[in-house]
Amino acid sequence: MVAQIPKDSVSEKLLTPEELKKIDAYWRACNYLAVGMIYLRDNPLLKEPLKAEHIKQRLLGHWGSSPALSFTYVHLNRLIKKYDLNSIFLAGPGHGAPGVLGPVYLEGTYSEFYPDKSEDLEGMQKFFKQFSFPGYIGSHCTPETPGSIHEGGELGYSVSHAFGAVYDNPDLIAACVVGDGEAETGPLATAWHSNKFLNPIRDGAVLPILNLNGYKIANPTILSRISPEELENLFKGYGYDPYVVEGSDPERMHQKNGSSHGRMHSQNSRLSTGSPEPK
Repeated sequence: MVAQIPKDSVSEKLLTPEELKKIDAYWRACNYLAVGMIYLRDNPLLKEPLKAEHIKQRLLGHWGSSPALSFTYVHLNRLIKKYDLNSIFLAGPGHGAPGVLGPVYLEGTYSEFYPDKSEDLEGMQKFFKQFSFPGYIGSHCTPETPGSIHEGGELGYSVSHAFGAVYDNPDLIAACVVGDGEAETGPLATAWHSNKFLNPIRDGAVLPILNLNGYKIANPTILSRISPEELENLFKGYGYDPYVVEGSDPERMHQKNGSSHGRMHSQNSRLSTGSPEPK
């Protein structure tokens, strides 16, 4: 049994100052790209004062989901490189594509598949404008997203897709971010029990990451309003070992993520509450 991460302190700082600086800068750049995709159709680098004609007339994409998705993506990327992992990332929260497309564009993968979305001013403007724009891509991780097997916002299928990906793939880790509005759906509530069908000898591992930002499309969410003890016991009852990473200070959050990764070699987030490998 791995010790619970203290909620009010970071007992082990695994990120060096240089790593922390780079991780935070990368994450903040992802956040800017997410804002640009949702709001901008012109003036992508804000080189001139913002005008009404620079803003999209119809806004799609949830900003509230995006920072947590890119935060998780960036730290998982760090782990993949550090440990040479075979891993897949699934984004469950609805309209959360900006939080995935941002890092995919920043790392250069998106431009490889779509050369006209190049990593320059012209390419960035096209990248922003084509998001949730008629004739282009949607606000979920639609099939046009390179490597996508889960669209997101599909009312609770993310965990099922994550488990389906790892069955009979012993080297694969599926990291699956679950929105807390999505978590209230019937399919998702049922999917937590998929760990009963996972064979740790021949199957891979699923890392569900519950992103508790507190709200669904119209109301506060149940899982964000119950006590931390009740939430932890709920996931223990499902057969998971919950780990909590929460806070509002980015530097501490990066270090907490680094600390929890060091303890487990994989992690969940509150920004994320979730569960590592099923028992």
